[in-house]
Amino acid sequence: MTKAMILAAGQGTRIRPLTKGMPKPMIPILGKPVLEYLIEHLARHGIKEIMINVAYHHWKIENYFGDGKRWGVEIGYSFEGERVHGEITPKPLGSAGGMRYIQDFSGFFDETTLVMCGDAIIDLDITAALAEHHAKGAVASVVTLEVPRDQVKNYGIVVADDNGKVLSFQEKPKPEEALSTLASTGIYIFEPSVLAHVPAGKEYDIGSELFPTLVKQGLPFFAQSRPFHWIDIGRVSDYWTVLQRVLAGEIADMHMPGKEVRPGVWVGLNTQIDWDQVKIQGPVYIGSGSRIEAGVSIEGPAWLGNGCLLRQGSQLTRSVLFDYTRLNADAALTDVIASPQYVVDRNGHTTYQGEEGTSLRWGDARA
Repeated sequence: MTKAMILAAGQGTRIRPLTKGMPKPMIPILGKPVLEYLIEHLARHGIKEIMINVAYHHWKIENYFGDGKRWGVEIGYSFEGERVHGEITPKPLGSAGGMRYIQDFSGFFDETTLVMCGDAIIDLDITAALAEHHAKGAVASVVTLEVPRDQVKNYGIVVADDNGKVLSFQEKPKPEEALSTLASTGIYIFEPSVLAHVPAGKEYDIGSELFPTLVKQGLPFFAQSRPFHWIDIGRVSDYWTVLQRVLAGEIADMHMPGKEVRPGVWVGLNTQIDWDQVKIQGPVYIGSGSRIEAGVSIEGPAWLGNGCLLRQGSQLTRSVLFDYTRLNADAALTDVIASPQYVVDRNGHTTYQGEEGTSLRWGDARA
């Protein structure tokens, strides 16, 4: 049996303000946290024992997923933090340090373990990846994806020989200096013996510290290159792009919730929409308890969370509204992600509620 480790202790600073009140793995896509898609995918491949390391806003992950029974799996949590001046403070131990901490505590990693980041959506054939790992007699495998050469500067690049044995790494190299176009996807397969190479009780990273150690020692460490969808939500602009792709139906196993009431328009329960007086061009999802007044126009791909309110004559274009967001009468939002407190454009520029000099008119639908 294979076990799984999902890394969910990071702070998600690069995707603020979306992570101001929630951990990055809880960011919703089609109304479901990113982490939920990962757990469902592990369950589909028969992986039933899952550890998640947590730190920032850890209770939000724990309260939502509980013991994992709803997904037919068993979930355990490992909190990473310390007491500072009497306060419990989150303090992540790094991707490898977090695993070593669990191993020293309970010896959980006693079988082949699949390790993945909690903030990316994947449709990797996990069963095939595990089979290749075992067939090569690997103690560690990194799953990679071929990227265009002009994109290598955004990734950790893995350099391997013809048999896939890892020779070296390059962190975000310039295109002309890249020795390979294989990007690490943050999906790893480890045998228990690998954790002996991680120092106990300190912060330690898989990519920048553990992997170079394995290469230096000449251990059987392989890169796998296989085609699959890997949607990483590293920045706000990535999140906006991902949602546009998902709403356009490009990603398998990600289906619109609700009921399709017109071609390309889905609604949740209990919505109030003046159908004869509005212009809605899909794909659009309108969440439960939302109200769309007369004269409103929505151009998809667009997603409205629960309890949203679009006032008379307002326009929403290619945007995402989190729960309870209100768009004022005759106001317009284009290419943004909005919540009752802030609006972020597709480049990551944020405007907060009450900011002077902004022409944006929106707020909280509950007020």
